[in-house]
Amino acid sequence: MELLFVALGGAILGTIARYTLPRRAEYGVLVVPAIGTAAAAVVWVALTWLGMAWDSGWIWLISLLAAAAVSYGSALLIGRGREAADERLLAALSAGTATA
Repeated sequence: MELLFVALGGAILGTIARYTLPRRAEYGVLVVPAIGTAAAAVVWVALTWLGMAWDSGWIWLISLLAAAAVSYGSALLIGRGREAADERLLAALSAGTATA
């Protein structure tokens, strides 16, 4: 049950990251929230496998901070990468050298 709650927290943090950072028109609506959800769940499971108790405050803090960091980082990287790829494609199309 706690895994569900931490995944929901990761989704919320991913949604916040999506709407607070620039270049959000460069990628889909659910990309960053899905990344935040996955990051929170993976970190949570890894920490429980390492022996951290599910009722400890530290597991919650670490999992949600990791989800926030991964969400913000991926939103910045995906947006920047897609913008650069679009600019390269526009330059190639303008020069007439692009192929489908």
